[in-house]
Amino acid sequence: MDTTLSITNSSRLQVSEFILVGLPGIHEWQHWLSLPLALLYILALIANILILITIQHEPSLHQPMYQLLGILAIVDIGLATTIMPKILAILWFDAKAISLHECFAQIYAIHTFMCMESGIFLCMAVDRYVAICYPLQYSSIVNEGFVIKATLSMVLRNGLLTIPLPVLAAQRHYCSRNEIDHCLCSNLGVTSLACDDVTINRVYQLALAWVTLGGDMGLVFASYALIVRSVLRLNSAEATSKALSTCSSHLILIVFFYTAVIVLSVTHLAGRKVPFIPVLFNVLHNVMPPAFNPMVYALRTQELRVGFQRVLGLGENVSRK
Repeated sequence: MDTTLSITNSSRLQVSEFILVGLPGIHEWQHWLSLPLALLYILALIANILILITIQHEPSLHQPMYQLLGILAIVDIGLATTIMPKILAILWFDAKAISLHECFAQIYAIHTFMCMESGIFLCMAVDRYVAICYPLQYSSIVNEGFVIKATLSMVLRNGLLTIPLPVLAAQRHYCSRNEIDHCLCSNLGVTSLACDDVTINRVYQLALAWVTLGGDMGLVFASYALIVRSVLRLNSAEATSKALSTCSSHLILIVFFYTAVIVLSVTHLAGRKVPFIPVLFNVLHNVMPPAFNPMVYALRTQELRVGFQRVLGLGENVSRK
């Protein structure tokens, strides 16, 4: 009896690190993905840093709408940087080992930044709702104070609500299994290696997804439903077109983000038959929005395009039409 207990206790202490295997089922050629992933990461860094510099440099962009875009750029840089250096290290240098503390920290960072991005999209939707439905009260409602309060509330909400994820994961016992069929430390991927019951981990992650992502998504689409209803009541076609154009960039990003979340959830159902699909989608969902969000704004926002040209010295006398 004592011998069995000793063996059990010893086995529970065996795991001092996890091994991130990479993309399951395609290990032989997964290194070919390193180039497009590296390019996406570099694009995300350059584009979002350019967004921040442009907003800071151009006085005309010191407005709540662009300040929220700047916060989104910071969140996107954080989200991409949380996972990409380690993924590239795995693909380039076969550096698959990651300590337990680093893994739990990555779980926390990924979920915090993901929830932050969702929260910023909600703030953007509120900004557009007030601008279109209550234009006369816009400057008194959506101002610098609104941006500060909204940002602090998002940081506190997401920073605190995601703490239990790594804490609960760290309380589990990890025995002989330490290989994670992933490029990053996903909460469910890590806790699936535990030797004891992980029901509370799964329940909390599900509850967190419903409260944050699900709640934000519901409020975002409710805001845009009210915006559409308000726009349809306008008698002028020109006014309708102008109102829709002011929120088109936000809507494109929001639809892309939440569609990706839904697709990622659905692909997990096919995980047993084609395991690399949900893993690849998970990686892309963490790096593609940071890379493409600035591009959408750059293509669809005249004032931001002018700011880019001035910052890059491509058009000192560009007209602000």
